[in-house]
Amino acid sequence: MASVKDAPTDTVTLDKQSFLTEMIRDLSGTLQDVIGIEEASGMISIVGATIGKDLNAQYRQQFATDQMTVDQVCHTLVDLKRRIDGGFKVTEVTREAIILENTACPFGKAVIGRKSMCMMTSNVFGKITAENLGYARVELKETIAQGDKGCRVVIKLNPSDSIDEIDGREYFREDD
Repeated sequence: MASVKDAPTDTVTLDKQSFLTEMIRDLSGTLQDVIGIEEASGMISIVGATIGKDLNAQYRQQFATDQMTVDQVCHTLVDLKRRIDGGFKVTEVTREAIILENTACPFGKAVIGRKSMCMMTSNVFGKITAENLGYARVELKETIAQGDKGCRVVIKLNPSDSIDEIDGREYFREDD
């Protein structure tokens, strides 16, 4: 009988990052299969909102402010994704919207086929934007999860009067 010390270890590709990524992928996949994509997205949205609230507090502290400006919000959204190996950049800022594009998902290829995982981005971006600018409607126009070569996220900064124009998820500033 071979001892444990003689067992080969170079064929095991386990590390903390890959383990956590696969765990989240499998969890989101299980949720999608058992309760459906909409409900799975809702569950992940709850987690994303909590993370967004925590990150918002940290970035406000970094900027030494109780309310970030549009420029600070844009910096925050790009910076937080950069810190977790995302490839986001702001491509346009107007009074109506912040548009971001992404070339690298923090979840890597594990996100493919797991659209519910995109609710982390939607909720973190929506929570931070709404808490500082009053309102956000996050539209995931393109996502790596659904097979696009990158992500295109449009964050509308003003509510629409027309129900026909509403796409995405809405976020509002919470009253303290």
